[in-house]
Amino acid sequence: MDGAIPSGDLKLAAHIAQPARAAAGPRSALVVCHGFPAGPGGALTSAQTYPDLADHLAAETGWTVLAFNFRGTGESEGNFSLEGWLDDVVAVVDHAVDMPRIGGVWVAGSSAGGSLALCAAADDDRIRGVATLAAPADFDDWASDARGLIAQCRSVGVIRDADFPEDVEAWTSEFKTVRPLAAVGGIPPRPLLLMHGSDDSTVPVSDARALADAADGQADLRVIAGAGHRLRHDPRAIAALMGWMERQGVG
Repeated sequence: MDGAIPSGDLKLAAHIAQPARAAAGPRSALVVCHGFPAGPGGALTSAQTYPDLADHLAAETGWTVLAFNFRGTGESEGNFSLEGWLDDVVAVVDHAVDMPRIGGVWVAGSSAGGSLALCAAADDDRIRGVATLAAPADFDDWASDARGLIAQCRSVGVIRDADFPEDVEAWTSEFKTVRPLAAVGGIPPRPLLLMHGSDDSTVPVSDARALADAADGQADLRVIAGAGHRLRHDPRAIAALMGWMERQGVG
């Protein structure tokens, strides 16, 4: 089912996948967060493979799976900001919690979406667990060249309005205040799965190890041999994610 989920004054494009056959009673839900757009099409085609992933996960696990576009990507409204994206995660979790028959909500995210899932879960006990794929431990590199990043955002299309951001300094400061490495310790004892490719040239595997260390050894760290950054296309990562989901469940 395709539709829109409100995030403040904005509407986020969303796809909600339901299992064809589901047991009676409460159902688990997974919110899936994509990463920052790159490659051909940029923001316009960002996350276009995620509805198919959501359908696959729902069919295989019996969960309800919500895939959505962050503000500034796909058909979602708005412009990119890091705190805005964090607000979007919370808004979609709000929506999932209020859906009929949903008895628990988990969050999974790729790259920056995974980092934001960690930050959201640290402040929201309704999120019952987090799985990440190639998540960076911080956004310090993004903050180092604000003007260059804004130019990149305009190039890929996540900043659409000529007068955005109105306050460049405030927009940039969000890359320092949103701290996955500081947040991750607030997730255990809730389940935490950190997946990373050993050959990731975009986000070094040391980020995953740093996140695991910050979780006081209570994370399930999976380094996938020979894998690169786009783990959602690696069947080993998806199999690990489904196994993790099946070990959760509402209860």
